[in-house]
Amino acid sequence: MGKLMQEFKEFVMRGNVMDLAVGVIIGGAFGSIVTSLCNDVIMPGVSWIIATVSGMDIINPETKQPDFTKVTGALNVGPIALGNFAAAIINFLIMAIIIFAMVKAVNKLSSLAKKPAPTAEPTTKKCLFCCSEIDIKATRCPHCTSVLEEVAEETVTAGKKK
Repeated sequence: MGKLMQEFKEFVMRGNVMDLAVGVIIGGAFGSIVTSLCNDVIMPGVSWIIATVSGMDIINPETKQPDFTKVTGALNVGPIALGNFAAAIINFLIMAIIIFAMVKAVNKLSSLAKKPAPTAEPTTKKCLFCCSEIDIKATRCPHCTSVLEEVAEETVTAGKKK
């Protein structure tokens, strides 16, 4: 049982699991904001447009305020709640667009944060005679025993004479 608990602790403490947990919590909180935006801001506008086009009187005589439940009731035909379905679709589209923008921004920030690794200086070179990899400081090839310093000097000297 102790080993199982230890494995569970390692699993939970991994960075990606913690990131996922934070994402779910933030997503849930953000979902309520988007739901409120859809139900309290967008759907009354949609209902007003539908009521205006269809000629419905949406003003409540008691409060003298628009009552959008009549329009929602008009859209909800029998057991089929089209008004609620339209609200859910709008809610989903808003959430998808915002999550897409957030992921795009996070990817952009993470690509800016990644710096290219510095290129390391070479530690090996190839022997001119046997083409094997040798240490860069070597003056003689350990494979074919060729002298490398003299070859390099002769090549440079020969190039100047021409």
